[in-house]
Amino acid sequence: MLPLPMMTDSLKEYRTGGRQVFDGRLLKVWQDQVRLPNGAQAVREYVRHPGAAMIVPLLDVGAAADDDGCRLIVERQYRYPLDAVVLEFPAGKLDPGESTLFCAQRELREETGFSAARWARAGVLHPLVAYSTECIDIWFAQGLSAGGQQLDEAEFLEVTQITARQLFEACRNGQITDAKTLVGAFWLQALLRGQWQPDWQVV
Repeated sequence: MLPLPMMTDSLKEYRTGGRQVFDGRLLKVWQDQVRLPNGAQAVREYVRHPGAAMIVPLLDVGAAADDDGCRLIVERQYRYPLDAVVLEFPAGKLDPGESTLFCAQRELREETGFSAARWARAGVLHPLVAYSTECIDIWFAQGLSAGGQQLDEAEFLEVTQITARQLFEACRNGQITDAKTLVGAFWLQALLRGQWQPDWQVV
């Protein structure tokens, strides 16, 4: 087994200056000067992101290893940069002062209309380590009850149900390429195989 990476001075880069070069509604872009481990100077451009939460909504779990007995809520959403409709789990960015659990609960309700009675945190995902501070907390939701969507004015998406088997097949054949959904599928597979035991919270 490979050891976990550790922070060492032999690899660390030190910020010596910098400035914000773009201040958008969603993205804040910075350009920093850094000192490299060998003493040389370099420029790092990156996006500062407030963080986000993703939800894996479980309708039915079924038997421990039964991929057909596990049904999930997913979304189809047009993603402008790709000019494509993407199949993905519900997710959204954190509002100021918001916990990732509250964000997950809010986004699930707003995007899908569902609320959940039980929640379990799986882990964290850094989708763009080369140029973004974004981190996505991965939450599983169970005990779902349906309600009405509360979409933003400029938000359009379709909510649908699939089985775990269909999800895994879509990941394997390249139909699903969204990084956070691929990671969510990994955690779901661990759950169904009994390799991860969620610490469910009743909320």
